[in-house]
Amino acid sequence: MASGTAEQILEHVRAQEVLLIDLLKRLVDAESPSTHPASHEPVRRVLTLALEDAGLLVREVRPMRGPRHIYARPKHRTRNSKLQLILGHYDTVWPLGTTSERPFVVDGNIVRGPGVFDMKGGLVQIVLAHKAIQDLGLKPEVTPIVFINADEEIGSRSSTRYIRLLARRANRALVLEPSMGEAGDIKTERKGIGRFTFTVHGKAAHAGLDPESGASAILELSHVIQKLFAMNDADKGITINVGTVDGGIQPNVIAPHSSAVVDVRVPSIADGKRIEKLIHDIEPEVPGVRLRVEGRIGRPSMEATPRNQALWRRAKTIGAQLGLDLHQVRAGGGSDGNTTSQFTATLDGLGPVGHGAHAKHEFLYVDRTLERAALLAMLMLSPPSEESAQEETG
Repeated sequence: MASGTAEQILEHVRAQEVLLIDLLKRLVDAESPSTHPASHEPVRRVLTLALEDAGLLVREVRPMRGPRHIYARPKHRTRNSKLQLILGHYDTVWPLGTTSERPFVVDGNIVRGPGVFDMKGGLVQIVLAHKAIQDLGLKPEVTPIVFINADEEIGSRSSTRYIRLLARRANRALVLEPSMGEAGDIKTERKGIGRFTFTVHGKAAHAGLDPESGASAILELSHVIQKLFAMNDADKGITINVGTVDGGIQPNVIAPHSSAVVDVRVPSIADGKRIEKLIHDIEPEVPGVRLRVEGRIGRPSMEATPRNQALWRRAKTIGAQLGLDLHQVRAGGGSDGNTTSQFTATLDGLGPVGHGAHAKHEFLYVDRTLERAALLAMLMLSPPSEESAQEETG
């Protein structure tokens, strides 16, 4: 793409600093915790008006169960044209009332507040990129479709089905999760994530008078925990963490029940399948106990597939046109990019540059986030990703 277009877009976006700060403040003030969907109406209203002002037709997606999501597309589009999915989420991990304790603050080039970095800053980038394309009279070859869900922070329980549907039709997916670290690295790989629950049923007995007639669920759980931790492989990037445990009645009673919840992170789909099988194949060792294992790898790994890497190289080239020196990285956390990567070329971590996702010091840099809005606009204007079709048919 011509360097003149890059300069034009960058100049336009940089002139929108006041809009970025104003829209970001309104989004942050409209608190939207994942676990309180009844509070989401204000943030949806702010987003809807902003996206409409950027030239998009906006609709709410209303599952029978779960919160409401936002779908937007250009008011005028060419039928049967290729699509690109622009993906974000408006829910945050912060409970209602957090902005009273930590209000939105502008400190020179830094903006602080609950959700600014993860990922309301990315939502503003979506608006600014579309606005630049609209105001400059540019037309993407690949029609942009925007989907902003309300439950990403709790596993995209109701929205994954829509994301899969859109990703299957999309030529590529651009995910506006925050970039990695203050260097602003782009996320081209993400670990797969699984959650498993172990429940052990034993047999109660008096610990002093008749211990032999009991079957300790806690003893069995201790064997299970050791087997799980033995599956960790730091060299391969496989992590299994027993995060919570529970069990027993009293210190003088052989424990009749116990349970544990386990978090699993794997770098590849193959690793996920292998670890999932190993976990479900665990057998009890203590006589007289019953062991139940539930769970799976819910978010498959986002791998460095040929199509993902081809899209990354495109972003690297476009970034250079904007004066950005971009680098790629693997992230340990998951996102909806894990899902889209199974169906189409995906680039993640295109959102704000800053730090502190899910932390009280959360912030973003205004100038570098504006640059990322320009990067998004340029990616949206780039030609169809031929590598996606090649890999799917190859």
